[in-house]
Amino acid sequence: MKKKLLFLCTGNSCRSQMAEGYGRLYLGDRFDVYSAGIEKHGLNHYMIKVMEEDGVDVSNHYSKTLNDLSDIDFDVVVTVCGHANETCPAYLAKAKIIHRGFEDPAKATGSEDEILQVFRKVRDEIKNYIKNELSKLI
Repeated sequence: MKKKLLFLCTGNSCRSQMAEGYGRLYLGDRFDVYSAGIEKHGLNHYMIKVMEEDGVDVSNHYSKTLNDLSDIDFDVVVTVCGHANETCPAYLAKAKIIHRGFEDPAKATGSEDEILQVFRKVRDEIKNYIKNELSKLI
C-alpha cells in the first residue's frame, strides 16, 4: 500500500499544485500525492501554463482545503510556504512534517512575461526539490 503525501500551502493555487504535479510524476510509484491549502484561492492560470510548458498537465486539479481531505491519514506533509508551516493543524502532527518554503509567484508583478518568468523560476525550484532532494528525505 502506498503512503500518503500532502503538499500544503496557503491557497492551493500555485506552489502546492505544482508540487502535487511533480510529486505524482517523480514519487507516484511510492506515494499517493495530494495538495491542499489553508484556504481555497482557485487555480492560478499562470501556474497551469508554466506546468504545461514542462509537460505536466494540472488543468484537472482543483483548489481544496484540508477539510476536503479530512478522511485521509497522511504519512508525510510538506509545507511549501511559511504561512502553511506556521498554521499546520495539530491533527497532522502524526505525519512526518517537512518544511521547504518557496517564493509565492502569485505575488509577482510586471508584464505578463515578467510574471511568467517568476512562475517558471518557482516551478523549476519545486521540480528540482522534489526530484533531487525530497525523494531522499522520505
